[in-house]
Amino acid sequence: MTEGIDWIDRAGARAKGKRPAYFDAPEQDRTLSIVLALVAEVSALRERLDTVERLLDTNGTIRRGDIEAYVPDAAAGRERGVLVKAYIARVMRGLTQEMEAMATPEPSVEQVSRELRDL
Repeated sequence: MTEGIDWIDRAGARAKGKRPAYFDAPEQDRTLSIVLALVAEVSALRERLDTVERLLDTNGTIRRGDIEAYVPDAAAGRERGVLVKAYIARVMRGLTQEMEAMATPEPSVEQVSRELRDL
């Protein structure tokens, strides 16, 4: 099915259209892109390691083909889903906190001063 595909060439392929810009500085967007690519790679490695651990628990030994052929059952799939959500939440915590802070701006110094004066 995947024989003959040059995965190195495919990895370097450019997406069609303009890249999305999230920050004012393009280098920040590039850094975000790199970090998210690394997050995806680590997530894939974690899933593969989970497969290895489950196969070792079940069979005591594994072959590469066992890893490639493994299909998690529903319980393993749910457990992996929870782990991935927790992982992404940890990685994105800083951005999430920034977005929450922007949604609920802190009161100005003047406003705090007035509130303290009125106590």
